[in-house]
Amino acid sequence: METEEKINTQELGEKIVKVLKTIYDPEIPVDIYELGLIYDVFVNEDYEVKVIMTLTTPNCPVAESLPQEVRDKVASLKMVKDAEVELTFDPAWSQELMSEEAKLELGML
Repeated sequence: METEEKINTQELGEKIVKVLKTIYDPEIPVDIYELGLIYDVFVNEDYEVKVIMTLTTPNCPVAESLPQEVRDKVASLKMVKDAEVELTFDPAWSQELMSEEAKLELGML
């Protein structure tokens, strides 16, 4: 049973990442996952999800709506019982957090 739990939470983690890759920063044509805005995703055995994320700047125009969109999209996944988003600016986001794919897309490589 325990192995099944691990597979399910891992599988759910992968689904969460897929959903996060559908959310874009409105100012940068790259999804928030590839941008490095997602710092961590936790899934407990009750399928409650906590996403720790940041924004490109604290006064980002989507400071209110982006975390809400992340919460709503993650919560809409069938296996997710509840979703919470924690916004942090420690450490502050920097371009080093972007994936190679994001840097390539933005012409930074």
